[in-house]
Amino acid sequence: MILVLDAGNTNIVIGLYKDKELIVDWRLSTDPIRTADEYGIQVMQLFLQNKIDPSDVEGVIISSVVPNIMYSIEHMISKYFELKPIIVGPGVRTGINIKYDNPKEVGADRIVNAVAAHEIYKKPLILIDFGTATTFCAITKEGDYLGGTICPGIKISLEALFQKAAKLPRVELVKPSTVICKNTVASMQAGMIYGYGGLVEFIVSKMKSEMIAMGEEEPIVIATGGLAKLISEEAGSIDVVDPYLTLVGLRIIYEKNKE
Repeated sequence: MILVLDAGNTNIVIGLYKDKELIVDWRLSTDPIRTADEYGIQVMQLFLQNKIDPSDVEGVIISSVVPNIMYSIEHMISKYFELKPIIVGPGVRTGINIKYDNPKEVGADRIVNAVAAHEIYKKPLILIDFGTATTFCAITKEGDYLGGTICPGIKISLEALFQKAAKLPRVELVKPSTVICKNTVASMQAGMIYGYGGLVEFIVSKMKSEMIAMGEEEPIVIATGGLAKLISEEAGSIDVVDPYLTLVGLRIIYEKNKE
């Protein structure tokens, strides 16, 4: 079995693959002060609850956009699984040609998503990841990562309203039935959900125009991340919602580098 971990700013998403089948996945909160043993106890408990023997894990791969947790995560893997993980970064084979001005600036999660989508679809792609930040990435049919756009994430935008506007409350992210709302809570919810739907539509439209002008076919639009399904209901340009895209990409990169 292969253990895959994607460490984001808010959550660490963990998946366990048997061959190409994802048999279980978990989410832990990202905490930079948590020790290797604290992470290890949590992960071992998850294995125990699912009646999985940790010794069956043959390999581990990690992608991370949070450098200050990597020591704890790598040490946890070494101590509790007795394995050396593959870390997604420079020198790791991905099959993606990064066209960024400085390829090292591209987040590992964006690369992993691109690998998965390119492997699955083999077509021009626009990838949207609704995470702590909302990212848009453009990939050609040949697998060239052209670049993209980064926006504030939905949840941190809501939190900023609560923290910076004295009279605005902290609200649950639920879709109201109208845009003309009769109270503050619904007004904030509408602004976030319908507003981000509009943001998606505009950026996707611009990206499609630029990619077609380069000679690409019209790209497929794929969304992933925790809020992808919610926003996709208001963004008709999204063709596919795939909540496991990052885990699939990690498995593919592991296969390319396991030697």
